[in-house]
Amino acid sequence: MAQNVIIELQDDLDGGPADETLTFALDGRDYEIDLSTANAEKLREAVRPFVAVSRKAPTGDGRRRRTTGTTASSSETAQIRAWAKQHGHQVSDRGRIHQSVKDAYYTATSQS
Repeated sequence: MAQNVIIELQDDLDGGPADETLTFALDGRDYEIDLSTANAEKLREAVRPFVAVSRKAPTGDGRRRRTTGTTASSSETAQIRAWAKQHGHQVSDRGRIHQSVKDAYYTATSQS
């Protein structure tokens, strides 16, 4: 059986359609964001003066970079989606859950 899978990116900044995923690092953390062409150019324009006077960080030392964030398990992701829907947050049935929704969930459930 053949399948046709379509992935549509949503701009993480304004909610419209996104054209690309950008990755960047700051303060030792790696970030990824889906943006429209216009918003991607705004981000590039904003960091261009800093990039122009910076130097590339050394890489290839054989060690994997350790991230400080936590990754939610699939059962926790399901719990976050259910909580978000019950509390009026807009979340899709699949895909990434916006960090602001996760933050709201962790704040609400840690006070219990």
